[in-house]
Amino acid sequence: MITATQAAAITTGTWDPNGPTLAVYDPATDELVGVVPQMSATEVLQSIEASIVAQQQWRETTGLERSKVLQRFGELMRDQEDRLAKLLTHEQGKPLSEALGEIRYAASFLEWSAGEARRIYGETIPAPRANQRILVLKQPIGVTAAITPWNFPSAMITRKLGPALAAGCSMIVKPAELTPLSAIALLELAEMAGLPSGVFTVVTGVPETVGNAIMTHPAVRMMSFTGSTAVGKMLIEKAAHHVMRLGLELGGHAPFIVFDDADLDQAVKAAVACKFRNAGQTCICANRFLVQRSIVEQFTERLAGEVDRLRVGHGLAEGTHIGPLINDRAVEKVTLHIEDALNHGAELVTGGTVLSPDNLTSRFMAPTILSGVTPNMRIFREETFGPVAPITAFDHETEAISLANASDYGLAAYFFTQNASRLMRVAEQLEYGIIGANDGAPSTAEAPFGGMKQSGLGREGGHHAMDEYLEVKYVSWRI
Repeated sequence: MITATQAAAITTGTWDPNGPTLAVYDPATDELVGVVPQMSATEVLQSIEASIVAQQQWRETTGLERSKVLQRFGELMRDQEDRLAKLLTHEQGKPLSEALGEIRYAASFLEWSAGEARRIYGETIPAPRANQRILVLKQPIGVTAAITPWNFPSAMITRKLGPALAAGCSMIVKPAELTPLSAIALLELAEMAGLPSGVFTVVTGVPETVGNAIMTHPAVRMMSFTGSTAVGKMLIEKAAHHVMRLGLELGGHAPFIVFDDADLDQAVKAAVACKFRNAGQTCICANRFLVQRSIVEQFTERLAGEVDRLRVGHGLAEGTHIGPLINDRAVEKVTLHIEDALNHGAELVTGGTVLSPDNLTSRFMAPTILSGVTPNMRIFREETFGPVAPITAFDHETEAISLANASDYGLAAYFFTQNASRLMRVAEQLEYGIIGANDGAPSTAEAPFGGMKQSGLGREGGHHAMDEYLEVKYVSWRI
């Protein structure tokens, strides 16, 4: 177990040992996993001041030096993946196999960013006058911050931290209060990799105290946030005071479209992975299954057969596919969505019950399929964040696209077809930042990740992520 004193020593060393703490519990068992400091606004401000000093030194390092540190950081994550994954499973609940996948995914962002650190190119632009030269420089924006969610507590940090460090910025990370231990473990490895003290800082505490201290400090030039659209809108308002740059990855409500010419085996396999990974608690998981009417019964039957084979249990138990939901409120929301759908005419194909396997907590939901879902049901309009697959039939391609786009969100969308013309046509018409065409798992460090409409601003991943942490400076040089 990680104690508050250990956590404080790893994070900033400024925490009052007699101060308040936050306890971290295993959602599957309610056992105590660790304790972290509940930092005050003053302690957060001290961390920001340390980050300011550290950034001035870090920005002077070469891209090659930053690259080596990031590469070593990623290597250490892979070397210690078993330890990191077990810690992640204990504090978040996901199966160990998925936790291992997250640690490897998280390491890939550090490794990709290591390469990008050496490719921050400027430009020379042909000038309109003979005695003028036009130079474009790209320089680090300065001190940055990140607020990360509980559902991917390691990967959501490195996806933000990697490009920030590569660009020459320092970063203050406020992890979710439900899952701060993974962040502290990453900070430990960063220092082992040779990252100077203060360049990467973790601050733990309640969101209001930590968030307000960060958002009101004029030295913090950029905030990257992954979370709800409601909180994202509040951050936009707060950022206006200092014209702070924002990167926002907000809510999602992904459609999963299956056309009648799809490879059904491929679509069903992708549906299981896309919907039930992390017990449906992912921002890009499928939320609405739109299936062409001529194949809806066949698809539903095949999907139910696969879902009924999924095993629910503690993430460390061998053979577990689905772990617990994160807390009791999550169980209440998922149950409400199921009940609302059934009350409005949907049919329960399988699942639908709250479980308590092996005398664990009652935060486990049986993987569920609903058929006959219509747009008037809450589950069709709201993000569920649970292991429920609601199926809606459609007749024509235009109807599917209309139903898919009928959302304020635009993060991820999926569709399955073997028709090449339809593939391009539908991909272009879907109003989403990430499209999985015959692919239920499109996320990768090499590609831009982000949404349209109320799903956010900016992009993470790929070379596009670097732009979030760089200022473009134009130099007009008379000779």
